[in-house]
Amino acid sequence: MRSSVMPTTNLRSGHPMPTAVSAVGLRKSYGEKTVLDGIDLRIPAGSVFALLGPNGAGKTTAVKILSTLVTADAGDLHVGGHDLAVDPQAVRAAIGVTGQFSAVDGLITGEENMLLMADLHHLSKSEGRRVAAEFLERFDLVEAAKKPASTYSGGMKRRLDLAMTLVGSPRIIFLDEPTTGLDPRSRHNMWGIIRGLVSDGVTVFLTTQYLEEADELADRIAVLNDGKIVAEGTAEELKRLVPGGHVRLRFTDPATFQSAADALREVTRDDETLSLSIPSGGSQRELRSILDWLDAADVEADELTVHTPDLDDVFFALTGPASTSSAANQPKENLR
Repeated sequence: MRSSVMPTTNLRSGHPMPTAVSAVGLRKSYGEKTVLDGIDLRIPAGSVFALLGPNGAGKTTAVKILSTLVTADAGDLHVGGHDLAVDPQAVRAAIGVTGQFSAVDGLITGEENMLLMADLHHLSKSEGRRVAAEFLERFDLVEAAKKPASTYSGGMKRRLDLAMTLVGSPRIIFLDEPTTGLDPRSRHNMWGIIRGLVSDGVTVFLTTQYLEEADELADRIAVLNDGKIVAEGTAEELKRLVPGGHVRLRFTDPATFQSAADALREVTRDDETLSLSIPSGGSQRELRSILDWLDAADVEADELTVHTPDLDDVFFALTGPASTSSAANQPKENLR
């Protein structure tokens, strides 16, 4: 059985780090509906882990279980070094949770929301004011601090919600679709805040349906479908699961393009754009081989670009209608 403090390698620093969240054989059903069907997770401290999946895949249920809001049917679960079944109170003291729907009270001001959270964490009045002021400034909410939270924009409410979560100085934060409904600028602002937290050593467990968000933030990504994790790895590793990558050669001179097409017969040509496509998985070794091949054929393109499938391609391939019955019953692609 895996230990909750099993050393692993932090993907940012390269140094051994303990595991912040560990789940082995996590199961949960509601009646005859199996929501989580024996999933395994291991998340290094000080990293961002993203859980992707379509609506109803079980992402929010996983967050609720690991944050002690819902009891699992089975599984060996550790969060922050604490056994969830033995000491859930210690887990609660180590984590913060920001759900899909804001916990902000719109009837009181942003500052009063922060002070209320400080009271719930049993901070003294002076310490509560200090912490509230610090986070209001950090999250760019000073000007709005005295205004009712109901007047805040969606992005401001999400920032206040996250600031409230941080009052207790949690080392592990669960963010359940934290940028849903935000405009692109607010989403990018939230990404900056999350990166700042991780640089301070905080572990972030993120669920999202924005694939760009996972690509931008996550050290590791797991894809959850039909209650099972069907793939796990870095964003680049996941992209290599999907065929369709290629190296594209573009030419400006039609004669050079034609001679290259004649020399490289096993390629796809596009006469309109004067480009040739060579199938490639995008690895360094494969790219080096292609470059050697081009040199041997005396082909020199004006532009060479490497195209790989993006996370959208991965998501649809692993969670689309055709994969629902098949991928979920296959062993997961663990790319550690």
